[in-house]
Amino acid sequence: MAPQPLPLVLDRGSPVPLYHQLAEQLAAAVRTGVLLPGDGLENELAMMDRLDVSRATVRRAIQQLVAQGLLVRRRGRGTTVADRLVHRKVELTSLYDDLVGAGREPRTEVLQHRRGADTEGAAGLGLVDDDEALLYLERVRYADDEPIALLRNWLPPALADIDATALEGDGLYAVLRARGVRPQVAHQTISARPPSARERRLLGIGRGQPVLTMTRLALAADGTPIEYGSHCYPAAAYNITVMIDER
Repeated sequence: MAPQPLPLVLDRGSPVPLYHQLAEQLAAAVRTGVLLPGDGLENELAMMDRLDVSRATVRRAIQQLVAQGLLVRRRGRGTTVADRLVHRKVELTSLYDDLVGAGREPRTEVLQHRRGADTEGAAGLGLVDDDEALLYLERVRYADDEPIALLRNWLPPALADIDATALEGDGLYAVLRARGVRPQVAHQTISARPPSARERRLLGIGRGQPVLTMTRLALAADGTPIEYGSHCYPAAAYNITVMIDER
């Protein structure tokens, strides 16, 4: 069934651009629950004809909401309201724990679990000897069966015996805590970029949709490296909160 048209009104006498007026009304419909997660948006051509605006105006409004994470474009499904956002604070927590705390159901698929020398991992962990056998992990994390993260981690030799089965049922930090290993300090960098073809396939996102990337080196209280991660996430599914304390 085609989505029901929203009661959209554009003021052509206003100095506010038409695309921005349209974007604000669509965003309000999402935020107030008129449009729910997974709901489809009215066809671009139908909206263009109904509102008597150019297709460029409609596309620019929709793209603005895609960039804000309110709408998602998916091949074969058109434009839909984004599923519930994953709210993450910039602090030393695991995605698995954040999902559980938000009432989501996390699931993990382990794609790679191998031990051996790894130049990228050794550099990330700050190890002088890149011949040491590290544990490399690559996992897809799901929330309510929606792929929301591609996770790549390197662990130092002392932790290289962690079993893949443990990581299918719990988060990496929970597995580490069960061994008495607790990350205390981390150096973390967040950025954005276009996804690779493989990342698009694994995360179920379309061309033109960016991914957030995060690299993180986690350390024990004595400065010993515990894990190095290089992850990517569908940008539309995330809201990152930063708290600034000026004390």
